[in-house]
Amino acid sequence: MEFSSVNTIWVLVGAALVFFMQAGFAILESGLTRAKNAGNIIMKNLMDFCIGTPVYWIIGFGIMFGSTSPLFGSIDLFTLGSYADVLPSGVPKYAYVIFQTVFCATAATIVSGAMAERTKFSAYCIYSFLISLIVYPVSGHWIWGGGWLAQIGFHDFAGSNCIHMVGGISALIGAAMLGPRIGKFVKDKNGKVTKVNAFPGHNLPIGCLGVFILWLGWYGFNGAAATSIDELGSIFVTTTIAPAVATVVTMILTWVKYGKPDVSMCLNASLAGLVAITAPCDVCDAFGAIIIGAVSGVLVVFGVWLLDYKLHIDDPVGAVAVHCMNGIWGTIAVGLFATDTAPAFARGIGDGITYGANQIAGKGLFYGGGFSQLGIQLLGMVCTAAWTAVTITVAFLIIKATIGLRVSEEEEIVGLDACEHGLASAYAGFSIMDISNTMTMDVNENTDLGVNDYDAASETQKDAAVKVVASPLPPTGIYKVVVIAKLARYDGLKKAMNDLGVTGMTVTQVMGCGVQKGAGEMYRGVEMDATLLPKVKVEVVVSKIPVEKVIEAAKKALYTGHIGDGKIFVYNVDKCVKVRTGEEDFAALQDVE
Repeated sequence: MEFSSVNTIWVLVGAALVFFMQAGFAILESGLTRAKNAGNIIMKNLMDFCIGTPVYWIIGFGIMFGSTSPLFGSIDLFTLGSYADVLPSGVPKYAYVIFQTVFCATAATIVSGAMAERTKFSAYCIYSFLISLIVYPVSGHWIWGGGWLAQIGFHDFAGSNCIHMVGGISALIGAAMLGPRIGKFVKDKNGKVTKVNAFPGHNLPIGCLGVFILWLGWYGFNGAAATSIDELGSIFVTTTIAPAVATVVTMILTWVKYGKPDVSMCLNASLAGLVAITAPCDVCDAFGAIIIGAVSGVLVVFGVWLLDYKLHIDDPVGAVAVHCMNGIWGTIAVGLFATDTAPAFARGIGDGITYGANQIAGKGLFYGGGFSQLGIQLLGMVCTAAWTAVTITVAFLIIKATIGLRVSEEEEIVGLDACEHGLASAYAGFSIMDISNTMTMDVNENTDLGVNDYDAASETQKDAAVKVVASPLPPTGIYKVVVIAKLARYDGLKKAMNDLGVTGMTVTQVMGCGVQKGAGEMYRGVEMDATLLPKVKVEVVVSKIPVEKVIEAAKKALYTGHIGDGKIFVYNVDKCVKVRTGEEDFAALQDVE
């Protein structure tokens, strides 16, 4: 074979882009989970690539591409065969091997998100090994390696079916077998789920960066197999339109349904549109991409709701809604939207009798092709799903019966970073607080006291809104006043203290709660009970300024008429020393009040 420098370089660039998607998956999953598990998430994403690479090279590639037999390739240890019949035009073997290797790693990565925060690291390594060894290569052979689905004209250009749906089904089964994270579902004495709790991701900016990295990588994911510039341009268009439309639809839907556009759900929607367009990206037009993306946006919201409220399966990052449901939808979409106006369609129709990888039997239903291609897509989807479900279920059952799938309750509460990897924190030097509903406590609804004007409120109303706790104060003349209030009231409180003559204060941002329930906000369609809320703690020490004036000024600055305005604590100070001069007590405070 005469090699083409252009073709080879583009395949390798595509491989590099797909490899970089591992970084996207790693930080997306980390951002959408809790800080105490961030190191574990990163480690799993690193190892599924590092385990899958040698496994796929040693045996997986041969199973996938070793022959054109209907069901199974061949056992070709260390990929020593020629593979001339399956190589893209002008591309050497090892360039194509590494290209397919990075695709294999993606299928394993999908599973980690749905099983995050409670899976044993050893168990993860084993099932990641098995996905790369047998689960993905066999389904990939059927579709891309000359197997029976390729031979009947089944079309999955870049992997909606054999990568995303395979990974998504594995994720669904794994999450179901693991069970939910502690505190995710509240059950009554009969075992019926009565409440779903939200576990907000600890770093949405990181999650968003992960989405953009994945979107960038997807241009290699979908585009690297293009055989002409015209095809490549068309694929880039559909790969851009579908996720964009999906995100807009999800934004509108969550805005209407939950009162505010949901950030994390919109991040999922971008990926959902990418997953769905992956199979038909080369054979659909821009209009088809719009419809595919719009349906993806709806599916994400529905999928997350379905798992939380009906199936009661805990999927921390939405992997099932994104990859499984939209992998299925993308596979079906080929049979609906394939059109002969797409540049790649002519390459894909084969000889009308037998077909090869990335070829297609005919147009989609909505473009005059009837039900033929749709039927082929449905058949391929069902058979691939059945293969995946059976093999991964057996794998998980064996792992569960031997080393176990799930960490202990204590390990889950402490966090997998510490228990599985010996990390005190993945964020050394930073204080990251877990404000999820794993810390349960009795709370009351917000109480409106009916008056929001401080001067018009009665003393009872003022005292109810801004509580003051004080012990009998001996006449030392030095008092410490501690104010805990809403962040939004800090500027007003600082000005009130300065106007009073208080110039020395210690300010700390803290987390806390009183009797208030907090804001009933929505996260991924689940109402959050914010048992710990962001607060500001202001500490001042006074002597010359009467403590009663400090209390009154603070109450006036903080008052809104609602429980949650804050609390004021007053303490007697027995001793005060100015380090620089050695002055004590009253004298030590004269230049800081």
